[in-house]
Amino acid sequence: MPWLQLKIQTSQQHVDTISDWLMEQGGLSVTYQDAADQPLFEPPPGETPIWANTLITGLFDTQIAIDDIRIKFTEQFNNIITMTRSEILEDKDWVREWMTHYQPMQFGQNLWIVPSHHPPPDPTATNILLDPGLAFGTGTHPTTAMCLNWLADHPPAAELVVDYGCGSGILAVAAAKLGAEQVMAIDNDPQALTATVDNALKNEVAAQIQCGGVDMPFAQQADTLIANILAGPLIELAEHFSKILKTDANIVLSGILQEQAKQVIQACQPWFSIRITAQTEEWILLSGKRNNEI
Repeated sequence: MPWLQLKIQTSQQHVDTISDWLMEQGGLSVTYQDAADQPLFEPPPGETPIWANTLITGLFDTQIAIDDIRIKFTEQFNNIITMTRSEILEDKDWVREWMTHYQPMQFGQNLWIVPSHHPPPDPTATNILLDPGLAFGTGTHPTTAMCLNWLADHPPAAELVVDYGCGSGILAVAAAKLGAEQVMAIDNDPQALTATVDNALKNEVAAQIQCGGVDMPFAQQADTLIANILAGPLIELAEHFSKILKTDANIVLSGILQEQAKQVIQACQPWFSIRITAQTEEWILLSGKRNNEI
């Protein structure tokens, strides 16, 4: 059956108040969207990021008198909203919609991310079984895609690889399937480590991947490190990365906006020779080598 939606545009400080009110009126769910194309980066610990200009959508059953709710809402909150509108959300087979939208994605010449509902386009290629649209990184974001392209073009055969900030484990799994002897998948989020283990099992590379937190010990220095996180942590971690990697090892950094590239490069210069080697939209990828020990 169809549903009714009430869409409200407001400022950040009123989001909780309006959301609670919608649920009190019989709302089945409340979701938030950016109403002004404002990027959100890493929030402080314990905080939930909300856009300065937020579009709130309340979902209601068709039996609800949505126009009455809209009038009542406008009377009560008119001074803190910039827009309200109600509309019908047509009933769809959402599983089929998802399956139609997410198709296999190719990276480089021989690497594919294949959703579970779709047969591999090339069974002889390196195929990673992963459902895009879930959490922690699935290849659809430019930063992840650039890292996957780099791995596809530089297969880490017989290497020790570090995936720092592993998220879903997509890069760790890709490295393992492309020939890495061992992959250290590191993240400070237990849910990310669980997702990495699940995806490693699904792709039959669990024996090659070791998961752990940021304090995971290293028995030996690595041949390649990939970190798809954010510019701030990358800057702070530059010296730590230098200790993880052997001389002339590969370093690949992403999650960086174009205007942040110079700052990240400067932070890495004491230990690495890196440069911009890929760009998609406003996102860039840095890659290079670990310098000789001084």
